[in-house]
Amino acid sequence: MSHNKQAESYLWDMRQAARDVVELMRGIKFHEFEKNKTLRLAVERLLTIIGEVASHISPQYRTQHPEVEWKIFIGFRNVLAHEYGETLLNRVWLAAAEAVPELLAALLKLLPDDE
Repeated sequence: MSHNKQAESYLWDMRQAARDVVELMRGIKFHEFEKNKTLRLAVERLLTIIGEVASHISPQYRTQHPEVEWKIFIGFRNVLAHEYGETLLNRVWLAAAEAVPELLAALLKLLPDDE
């Protein structure tokens, strides 16, 4: 698979996970998120997927596209995957409610829906 096709495949996976987060979080207030364990676990899983996929995109591609906060999502994935204590709920909320919609907007510019 060519580097561009591979990057597109990864972007597609990130875009889908970001869409799922946005859909799950639509209309959800923090206190609802805090009380809904199933929602929290689903969002954490999707954030982990986003970061994992981002880590597989070549450094060259990431450098060419600084509009995506690659390091933030990769780093957040590492926190979610390796921090076995209580994950800071506020950080997950902020990532899901604020950072992921911005990520989705950037991904839609890199990989529009018609591709």
